[in-house]
Amino acid sequence: MSFTPLHDRVLVRRIEGDETTSGGLLIPDTAKVKPQEGEIVSVGAGANDEDGVRIPMGVKAGDRILFGKWSGTEIKLDGEDLMIMKESDILGVMA
Repeated sequence: MSFTPLHDRVLVRRIEGDETTSGGLLIPDTAKVKPQEGEIVSVGAGANDEDGVRIPMGVKAGDRILFGKWSGTEIKLDGEDLMIMKESDILGVMA
């Protein structure tokens, strides 16, 4: 199934963190913190300003991003856990 977010929203796949500590200890699922890093799967066309002119998106599919802890809405699409969030929830793009 293909999915395209509307306006200034992006579809994000979380990038999972390490399963072990730097010392080699295994981190149990109950102690893991959800990662705040992800890869953009698809982007909307962009928002419109007050004059109706489209504002282009500053990110594109494939960009690796950082986002806030409480950003976005979690969804399940084709059995995969993804997130939809506004472009303004993105803190930055990783080079």
